[in-house]
Amino acid sequence: QVQLVESGGGLVQPGGSLRLSCAASVSSFSAYTMAWYRQAPGKEREFVAWITGGGRTNYADSVKGRFTISRDNAKNTVYLQMNSLKPEDTAVYYCSTARGVSNYWGQGTQVTVSS
Repeated sequence: QVQLVESGGGLVQPGGSLRLSCAASVSSFSAYTMAWYRQAPGKEREFVAWITGGGRTNYADSVKGRFTISRDNAKNTVYLQMNSLKPEDTAVYYCSTARGVSNYWGQGTQVTVSS
């Protein structure tokens, strides 16, 4: 069974920073790619970033250069460092991973960027 729990969201002013965390209750955490997605009100869920077990990363163009995904395999945790936040980054952020044909999601954490 896979359980993902996100934390670290909140209200931040434009230009500010937040770090999201996702704690995973899974076996063989280091073997699997972990990803962050987000969903803004009235919009579809969209990809933000992923990181492989070996540390290779990929980002959506909208966050490239501002967000950094990382992982601590000893703690079964993946992070999303978000800098230079913009109002359009406001969304619920979800952690995700896949096992075979099944995709798993956390409950999400709200990020609001507003002055």
